[in-house]
Amino acid sequence: MTVWSHTQGVYPDRQAIADMLRMPSASIRVIHVEGSGCYGHNGADDAAADAAMIARALPGVPVRVQWTREQEHAWEPYGPAMVTRLKASLDAAGKIADWNFEVFSNTHSMRPGGAGCLLAAQHMAQPVAVPPAKPIPLPEGGGDRNAIPIYTFPNAHVVHHFIPTMPIRISAMRALGAYHNVFSIESFMDELAALAGVDPVEFRLNHLDDPRGRDVIEKAAQGFGWRKGQAASDRGFGFAFARYKNLAAYCAIASEVEVNRETGRARLVRAVAAVDSGQVVNPDGLINQIEGAIIQSTSWTLYESVTFDATRITSIDWQTYPILRFDAVPESIEVHIINRPGKPFLGSGETGQGPAAASVANAIANATGIRLRDLPLTRKRIKDAIDS
Repeated sequence: MTVWSHTQGVYPDRQAIADMLRMPSASIRVIHVEGSGCYGHNGADDAAADAAMIARALPGVPVRVQWTREQEHAWEPYGPAMVTRLKASLDAAGKIADWNFEVFSNTHSMRPGGAGCLLAAQHMAQPVAVPPAKPIPLPEGGGDRNAIPIYTFPNAHVVHHFIPTMPIRISAMRALGAYHNVFSIESFMDELAALAGVDPVEFRLNHLDDPRGRDVIEKAAQGFGWRKGQAASDRGFGFAFARYKNLAAYCAIASEVEVNRETGRARLVRAVAAVDSGQVVNPDGLINQIEGAIIQSTSWTLYESVTFDATRITSIDWQTYPILRFDAVPESIEVHIINRPGKPFLGSGETGQGPAAASVANAIANATGIRLRDLPLTRKRIKDAIDS
């Protein structure tokens, strides 16, 4: 059997289809074709399995299966829900003396490696059981990716509570747990900076020994024109930083966000990022990655949320699952690269998602004086917070 698919993993998909059809994997060939990107795990594997099952019933007949947008939104796996709980204390000098971080999360990858991950196999007359969810070990991590702060604290306690089951089907979404964990850490760093009465950029530098991290923070702040205590009418300024997985690229982002207090609508007006990915081979490609990360993460942070009731997914189109549209695209995004000739190449494909989210959230808090902690930061949530 030959299957053409835009799967992200042709070999795992081949093995899953082989298991489902009880065929030797050597008898199945999966050929990758261009399709829509998914930044994680979408319905491509499942559509391929559907095609394979139909093809088996109709030998010698070419079969083409295409899920509609509504079908894919309703049946594809989703990024798992996450909850974080943070607590910290400051010493007399205004520095963090004690840090506690807890994250609750399911697994962040159910990529096919067996038939149980395919919808078609799960709905056969003799269904294949879904394999048990497993955590992804550090240093890569899943739900605990970037849960350990890169900052230097005298006392830190980080706990990953692994939740084995979820009420809906989940798998990988771009950046895995790093998106939510960096959002949480960097939002909390701003709250602690305010408690200490210290500028957010200065507060981060006060807790960071890594010289490359410090360089990235200073470069982003300089490029943005960051000023202590800056303020503008209905405009907020936010900052965030992280090193992806604590072992890949460094990224800091400063944001200017406009908040309409009458409607609650937040719009990212301007973003300035700095990135250190080691020795740079393709500067334009690196800039594109960070620009794309900021746009995508802003969409996640302000708009995107899977909704469901007791029986089904209810966010099945672009009305019920809104995304950032062209009228909300920032007026400008600047990316400053810190090149490190001779240094190891660092992955940068997902380094901006977490800092972008926290930077936007911190800017909204700066504009409104209210801290929102539940994503996405929709206009209704912002308006309700302003009116409360």
